[in-house]
Amino acid sequence: MRIAINCRSILLSQRTGIGRYTYHLIDALGRIDPANDYILHAPKGIFDFKRRLPDFSDYKNLQRYPDYFNQGISRYDVYHFPCPDEMGTFSGKLVVTIHDLIYKAYPQAHTPQTIALTEKFMQGIAAKADQIICISENTRRDLHRYFDIPEAKSTVVYNGVDHTMFYPLSDQQRQQAQEDLKNQLGIMGPFMLFVGTIEPRKNLGGLLEAFALLKSKKIFEGQLVIAGMEGWMMQGLGELVQRLNIEQDILFAGFVSDVQLRQLYNRAEIFVFPSLYEGFGFPILEAFCCGAAVVTSSTSSCGEVAADAALAVDPQDPKAMAEAMERILTDATFKASLQQAGLKRAQEFSFEKTARNTLDVYRRLVNHA
Repeated sequence: MRIAINCRSILLSQRTGIGRYTYHLIDALGRIDPANDYILHAPKGIFDFKRRLPDFSDYKNLQRYPDYFNQGISRYDVYHFPCPDEMGTFSGKLVVTIHDLIYKAYPQAHTPQTIALTEKFMQGIAAKADQIICISENTRRDLHRYFDIPEAKSTVVYNGVDHTMFYPLSDQQRQQAQEDLKNQLGIMGPFMLFVGTIEPRKNLGGLLEAFALLKSKKIFEGQLVIAGMEGWMMQGLGELVQRLNIEQDILFAGFVSDVQLRQLYNRAEIFVFPSLYEGFGFPILEAFCCGAAVVTSSTSSCGEVAADAALAVDPQDPKAMAEAMERILTDATFKASLQQAGLKRAQEFSFEKTARNTLDVYRRLVNHA
């Protein structure tokens, strides 16, 4: 087969969920599938020097194609869009990965312009895609709830997790991590952790309220570290921190490197991910890989990904969230059982498995053409 993959999402070095998925999918396909030919299609401006295709030169069957003049792709068996985009015209089989339907299920998280653009992309996908990969059962249910698409046209392929980047540190590495986090991020003692883009659906307001409840009981004297880029519609977050009187206890770390992220997951007393809606939830698995005890939402895909390896709570209930954190802090045996369950759950996910299942989608389409 000759397979083209759209690489728009991996042209910047700072990658969030979709970029991570695309990069690791391509890397894993390069490892497991030397038999087929791949072209990495990267639409970009000729003078856009900030956007660059990563180096996949270790894999001889991955050909780079920086498309400076938007000429598009032709004469390939399959063209895979790793996220919704403008479909254009293509004579082969079209595959699109849908990560979430947040703009439908939780429209208040987006601007009207974003909703309109995403709807345009999704209508094109519904009309043209030969197969739609959904990264969770929750996303697949949403796809068929909101669009009149035959169920045979969708397949669930779970994301993987990078086990070479996220893993438990040795005692010596943990000590070094403590020093690094102090010197680089200003983390002075024990902390809880949140990771994600700062935007409404991540439910940081609820997390701050739960954290304030916990602090008021004098159970935890450390900080809440919030690691992630600023998104949108969160102008009132600082005011909430002040109103809750926890300014000294909150540390906004901003975007952190993968190495810092691994150290944060390893050193966190608890990882809390109370998102109102997720298509998958990469940080849950990353935290599991590092041996963190996790509190997450019982809604959308968070409970699906975490299974029984985390404490799942109603994200709209700060009191329940605070009680879950308190249980982990005060019951060492229970915390240890959660950590072991998380490590075990993480082993069920890998990008090699993601790549093999994605390759099966390509083969089914081409063989049944």
